[in-house]
Formats: sequence, structure tokens, C-alpha cells
Amino acid sequence: MHSRNFKAGSSRPTRSRAPFQGGQKNSFNNGGGRKKRFTGNYIDISRFINKAVPQVAEEKYVPDTIFADFKVEQSIKNNIALRKFEHPTPIQDKTIPHILAGKDLIGLANTGTGKTGAFLIPMLDKIIKNPSEKLLVVVPTRELAIQIQEEFRAFAAGLRIGSVVVVGGANIRTQIECLRSRYNVVIGTPGRLKDLIQRKNLHLNSFANVVLDEADRMLDMGFMPDVRYLLSLVAPKRQTLFFSATLAPEIEKLIQEFLNDPIKISIKTRETSSNIDQDVVRVKPGEDKIEVLQELLRKANFSKVLIFSRTKHGAEKLSIILGKNGFKAQSIHGDKSHAKRQKALKLFKENYVEILVATDVAARGLDIPNVSHVINFDVPATYDDYVHRIGRTGRAGKTGTALTFV
Repeated sequence: MHSRNFKAGSSRPTRSRAPFQGGQKNSFNNGGGRKKRFTGNYIDISRFINKAVPQVAEEKYVPDTIFADFKVEQSIKNNIALRKFEHPTPIQDKTIPHILAGKDLIGLANTGTGKTGAFLIPMLDKIIKNPSEKLLVVVPTRELAIQIQEEFRAFAAGLRIGSVVVVGGANIRTQIECLRSRYNVVIGTPGRLKDLIQRKNLHLNSFANVVLDEADRMLDMGFMPDVRYLLSLVAPKRQTLFFSATLAPEIEKLIQEFLNDPIKISIKTRETSSNIDQDVVRVKPGEDKIEVLQELLRKANFSKVLIFSRTKHGAEKLSIILGKNGFKAQSIHGDKSHAKRQKALKLFKENYVEILVATDVAARGLDIPNVSHVINFDVPATYDDYVHRIGRTGRAGKTGTALTFV
């Protein structure tokens, strides 16, 4: 690892393990003035330090099946083969047979484990076998909604099965027009779905299949009342699937209320991926935090970097400063329009920019290939947020690095 103010490869902090209050200070303040205080959960600094485990030491998961074994339509198998997928991930291996059998299901798995394919493949099979079936997928962020639609289109290529994405921040009139076309799948965020229902442009009583993806994130973002409202409107006889990294009491209450004798599958193995090098960057009193960051970013191995800022203003300001100092950087946060967020994400995914500065809106569900480093410029409010942030690196069997400024 290459950073400053910490011992490279260290597995222990270089000072006492006093509890650190996540988010104790506001983003950055180079212009003087008073710093706004943020109160988060206490997180022990030592939890940000962990040496990656060599991949050879990991026990390789052996799936019970290959995709060709699943009892799904051949056209779906052909599209899976075109994507060069042969073996399902653990969550896919364990959940797809139950979903195909029509069971309600709770799938617990860390981010980046293939949850999207786990529900799209069997649901697509159900639609092919009964073209009147409709699927509602509820997600916390617009980026995740668009990513799921892209996955759906890949699995459903050539099958003429329509999908519509309805998310906040995008033109609602365009979405209304799309809902007037023929479709089997609606993927959306809770607020926009509720808006379209109340405008009478979307009627959920014909939907007998519901997926809640990243349910824990929807709870964190305050969407549970809207989610409860949406679930109350879908067909009484339905198949309901919940996918989440954690099960909070409020989510368990929702499960008891809306799911029928669900199968529970848990694939969670450890809090953070074993192939992510985690360490801290200590900023000394009087040091310029942005200068420290730029020193890091100038190192050759920092090839594709995702930087997390706590606030929307902080993310925007940091990306502008980095851009002025010669770095190819973009930002993504809630104050940006839908189109600008998608453009920034596309530029980062396709390597036109090397740095993406984001708020926690980008921490969950997004599959961004080959992120070499995740940098927590601001300490996350909770350790759960930390886990999801750093899950953007070290994916697909590669080793990644996560650094947290303290």
C-alpha cells in the first residue's frame, strides 16, 4: 500500500485504539470559519485497518449447479452463455431454485455477490412462461435502478420483453409515456413510484411479483413508509423477494407483514471482503487534507479511484479542486441532475475520468469495474456504511485498497 502518515502494510494502528466518532468533523474546511459538527456512530479506528488475505488461501466456492442445470427457458440460458457466465454465484446457486418454485424469499448477501441475477433470471423465466406476469423491482437509488435495467436487457436480449425505469430526478413525462407502452417489468425508486401511482399512471394491482433490493439501504434513507404503501397495493396473491445485506427489526416487521412463509438464504461470510487492503491515512494538525489526498492520487498505482465525501457540497467542491489541479475527476451526488449523474458514472466506468467523488448514494449496489482504490475522505457515519463504500473495490477476485482519512 502507498499512503502517507501510516505504516505500509501495517495490520495495527500506530496509536491507541480509542473509539473514533464516525463523522466527528465536517468534510473539509480550508477557508477558515467554523466547522459544522456531525454526530455519527463511534467506530474504532482499528476497524479501518485490515490486510488483504491472499486469494490462494481462500476456499473456493463450489456451486451445486451450473447455469445450464437450472430449469429455465433455453433462450435465457443462451443469453447467459453469451455473457460467458457458467457457474452461478453462491447467492444465485442457493436462491434461484426456490424462486423458480414460487417461494417468497429473503436473500442476505454482501454487496457485489450477484443478487441482481439471482432474482432476474427466475423472474424472466416466469414472464416467458406466462406473458401476463408483471414484476415490480423497488430500489433505493436511481443508479441501481438503471443498472438493474441494463442487467435485465442483457438477460432478456431478443425476447421482446419490455422494462421501464421510473426514478426521481428524471423527466416524469417521459416515464409516463413509457408506462403507456407494453411492459412486464417496472424498476423504480419508492418516491417516484408513489408519485406515478397517485397520478394514476401506474396501477400495482396487476403486479404479482415484487422484489425489494437493498432493503436495508431503503430503511437508512427513510423509505420504509413508501415501501409499505407500495406493498399494500400489489396483488394479494404474489411472490415477494427481499434482498438485503442486513436485517434490521423494522425490515423483519415488514417481512412478517408482507411475506408468506419465506425461505431465508444467508451467504454473508465476513463484514468486508478478504481481498481488500484496508488502512488509515493520518492527517497531522495543521496539514492541508486536500494536499495529503493529492499526494496519494499522484502515485502510479492509484489508477481508478472512488472518493467518498459525507456531503453533497463537499463532493462537488472536492471534485472541482481536483479538476483545477490537473486530475480527471467527476462528482456524483443528490444535487446533480439525473442526466449529469449518469454521465459522470459512465465516464468513470469507461475510464475517461480516473476519479469519482461521491456521497453515499454511490456506495451500494453499483457494479463499477476495476476500482483500484476507495478513499474515505470523510469517515462514514456508521461501520455498515463503511462496509458498503469499500465494497466498490476488490471485486471479481481482484485485490483492492481502501484508505480512510482520520
